[in-house]
Amino acid sequence: MASSDRSQPEAADLPARPAAHPHLERGQLPVVLALVIAVAAGALTAVQSRINGEFARVVGDPYTAAAISFGSGLLILSLAMCVWKPGRVGLGRVREALADRRLAWWMLLGGLAGAWFVTTQGLSAATLGVALFTVAIVAGQTVGGILFDLIGLGPGGRRRLTPTRVLGAVLALGAIAWAVSAQLAHDVPLLLMLLPFTAGVGVGWQQAVNGRVKQAAGSALTATFGNFLGGTIALVVAALVHGAVAGFPALPGTWWLYLGGALGCVFIAAQAAVVRTIGVLLLALCGVAGQLAAALALDLLLPTAERPLELATVGGTVLALVAVLVASIRWSRHAHAAKDGGE
Repeated sequence: MASSDRSQPEAADLPARPAAHPHLERGQLPVVLALVIAVAAGALTAVQSRINGEFARVVGDPYTAAAISFGSGLLILSLAMCVWKPGRVGLGRVREALADRRLAWWMLLGGLAGAWFVTTQGLSAATLGVALFTVAIVAGQTVGGILFDLIGLGPGGRRRLTPTRVLGAVLALGAIAWAVSAQLAHDVPLLLMLLPFTAGVGVGWQQAVNGRVKQAAGSALTATFGNFLGGTIALVVAALVHGAVAGFPALPGTWWLYLGGALGCVFIAAQAAVVRTIGVLLLALCGVAGQLAAALALDLLLPTAERPLELATVGGTVLALVAVLVASIRWSRHAHAAKDGGE
């Protein structure tokens, strides 16, 4: 929907667009392709959680692990900016959007939410297990997706809650409750689960504001670079403070522990590229499917937690996939039908 909706903050408003349905505008990704990319991005998030959680466990310092993960991603993106001109041009467009008040300054702070997400991976993923960590994350994503779509924070503006979207969100929350129910019987620290839940809400906010920055810049690389720059600065400061108090850890020689940053580059860029097409809520639901499926596979094939994987976690994962199917297929038909009459 056009972001000229008067209910949105003036600083976040974007120029008026033609009356055509925004999901069908020329140059946007097809809905089906955007859904596939969003699910794949969710799967990469679960893989990154496993890597960063293991990194933090090995070094005994989640802040250093998070800073290295984000810092390596920033290095990769800096090299990409040197060779990809549209990314550099996008920086100038972002400055112009800030000056014209088409983009609010706080929309450049998505990296802080990403920094908190990576930190919670180190603080809780190894203890909870990837599957349980992931259901807490996607619970926050689902709640955040509903909220941010309703207030119109994403680049597509306000997206009303159709019955299928509501049903998909309810099924996703039911999947989360089912997946976590059996694990709660094993003395899981509930307070520890609040960390990934808050990170999940932050991920929804991050996806929305990164989509705004990508729209203003005309380049997902620009949005992703800004995300990693802000997050790296915050995490390096936190790691230095923690190291000054508790001492700096020795770094491991296992090469794959350093892949978290590269994976983050991929899935954050993918999310920024598709959020305008499918919205924050549907992006979150696709993340539910991708994250839970990948987390389930990781806990089955490469278990790290002492607790056994429960049947309820498997059932919750399947129900999450059903939730995405309900919310996405009917919605895409609705989007095409809107050519003739809008929402």
